Amino acid sequence: MKTNKLNSILSIFIGLALTMSCGSKTAEEAITEDHHDEEENTVEFTADQYKTADIELGKVENKQISGTIRVNGKLDVPPQQMVSVSVPLGGFLKSTPLLQGSKVKKGQVIATMENLEFIQMQQDYIEAKNQFEFAKTDYDRQLDLAKENVNAQKTLQLAKTTMASWQAKTNGLHEKLKMLSINLSSLEGGNITSTINLYSPIDGYVTEVNVNIGKFVNPSDILFEIVDTEHLHAELTVFEKDVPKLKIGQKVRFTLANETKERIATVYLLGREISADRTIRIHCHIDKEDINMLPGMYLKAVVETGGIEVTALPDKAVIDYQGKKYIFFQVTDQPHSALKDESKAEHEAEYHFTMFEVQTGNSEMGYTEVMLPSDFKIETAQIVIKNAYSILSKMKNSEEEE
Repeated sequence: MKTNKLNSILSIFIGLALTMSCGSKTAEEAITEDHHDEEENTVEFTADQYKTADIELGKVENKQISGTIRVNGKLDVPPQQMVSVSVPLGGFLKSTPLLQGSKVKKGQVIATMENLEFIQMQQDYIEAKNQFEFAKTDYDRQLDLAKENVNAQKTLQLAKTTMASWQAKTNGLHEKLKMLSINLSSLEGGNITSTINLYSPIDGYVTEVNVNIGKFVNPSDILFEIVDTEHLHAELTVFEKDVPKLKIGQKVRFTLANETKERIATVYLLGREISADRTIRIHCHIDKEDINMLPGMYLKAVVETGGIEVTALPDKAVIDYQGKKYIFFQVTDQPHSALKDESKAEHEAEYHFTMFEVQTGNSEMGYTEVMLPSDFKIETAQIVIKNAYSILSKMKNSEEEE
């Protein structure tokens, strides 16, 4: 019995000893890990290393950096610069020199139409004109007789009505023939034609040819479409959340698909209706026209929404590592002038730098906007503004060696 009790007591003491040993080890590991977490983003430089790396320090600055909105869009033409050509009266297409892509000038003959109705309309015009001249002569004679009380007022009124009727018919046919571009001077000289010419109303390029020789077309049919590409505009699609940032007159920088050349435009009109996909359309005038640009081309654009004062650092101060943005700042109390202290050994002078993650905004004129927490000491913090990647390289090399 005594032996069994002794063995039990020994077992309890051994268990307690093992438990205390394990607990001590766990605490030691925890302290080591916490210390490692504090120093994993910190790197040390001696004065000699600092000088070799050519590191330069600076402070966070307040800069005016323009805000931008990235959007997509396409090239388009205003309605005034796109023309659909049709014929006022149906007929057969007798000839046309146009093909898609053909360049035309305003007033150039682009097609010839033929129809027997053209002949009949010209005959009706000549007949109405002659009848009007006869009716006018008769009215003048009746007016003279009425002044001498030779004829009745009824006869004068009838002559006046007949003259007015033929005048209205003549004027109506005159306007119809003008719409058909028939030369009235030649017609009044006795030259009747069975064909009419269609003329280009603007300078531009042919984008659609919907007819062929011998085809009969109605007044509602569109024969050709002509576009003046010298007045293209950029039509951009902007999301609803960005609408308050837009103003007429803002500059737009855009590039066409598969191009790197940047072009400039100016916001001219803002849409006044939100579409079903929560966007609006804005129209921009292109500052410099280019005949190589065509309607319908897709583009990517940046709308400059104006400058605001933000906290910023030189572009070289912000490094990109594993998809995140970082800066380095000096955490040692030793002043930067230690390099000039020749009485102190170079290997004793150390500089400590910590890597700090930041959020960035827009960039302009060599500076990038950085968003810093409210407790960051902006006024006193010494930021690495030159050769920050050298510090990153040393930090990662040190981690690999450890």
